[in-house]
Amino acid sequence: MESNMTFITEFTLSGFPLDPKVQAFLFGLFSLFYAFTLLGNGVILGLISLDSRLHTPMYFFLSHLAIVDIAYACNTVPQMLVNLLDPAKPISFAGCVTQTFLFLTFAVTECLLLVVMSYDRYVAICHPLRYSVIMSWRVCNILAVASWTFGVLLSMVHLVLLLPLPFCKAQKINHFFCEIMAVLKLACADTHINEIMVLAGATSVLVGPFSFIVISYTCILCAILRIQSGEGQRKAFSTCSSHLCVVGLFYGTAIIMYVGPRYGNPKEQKKYLLLFHSLFNPMLNPLIYSLRNSEVKNALKRVLGREGAL
Repeated sequence: MESNMTFITEFTLSGFPLDPKVQAFLFGLFSLFYAFTLLGNGVILGLISLDSRLHTPMYFFLSHLAIVDIAYACNTVPQMLVNLLDPAKPISFAGCVTQTFLFLTFAVTECLLLVVMSYDRYVAICHPLRYSVIMSWRVCNILAVASWTFGVLLSMVHLVLLLPLPFCKAQKINHFFCEIMAVLKLACADTHINEIMVLAGATSVLVGPFSFIVISYTCILCAILRIQSGEGQRKAFSTCSSHLCVVGLFYGTAIIMYVGPRYGNPKEQKKYLLLFHSLFNPMLNPLIYSLRNSEVKNALKRVLGREGAL
């Protein structure tokens, strides 16, 4: 039996099985979105680095979020673009596993960074007099390192469970990148433990942190309503609105994908939902923070004005 078993060393991504003309259009459109993602997040990183007024905990965490968004896009989009040009071009087993690991790492890290950012806003609004003490640079560095470390460790668990599996079924992955559940469907061994760990991991880094964010913003809302000045309320809420938009986009799509009903159902709707999650979210995040944040817009004006003066 084992002598007739052929073990796979590469996969083919089904991507988007559409008309070649539509695929060519999508290649151009997604390339443009990819460029905007790199440019937008790069501008955010540059502004935070160049403008000393943005050297605060809030923008420190925003810079880490921008790095994650760039890494997110760089991990999945280039392979997707290659697949649109040449659907038959395979991806190696090592490349596929690496892509799976990195995607999970960046996803978990972004979940935790959004929680840390909500905690930062909670301290700033609910305990303003103690903000500099509670959110010291030492604490900020610890929280950022912890987010990245936990992301790597949790993804390593999935990697350790994935690597021993034999892959001897059809080599076509029903996705535009090596999404872990789509990869597991090709294994010719029992993947029950893997699927349980994926669901448990998704629940722990989505439902738990999202609940913490909801509690934080409930406390923030109560604190804002106690502010007597209407201008003070507006200013307090404006510092949170951008983060709330990003949280809604990220957690909304992620929870539907991994914790929602009919988990693991390979329907096309969820493939396109994950496309939004991995391509459009990283592109929209810098737009949300720049368009809804006066400090970022003012920093951009100062940098552009300084360059114009030179």
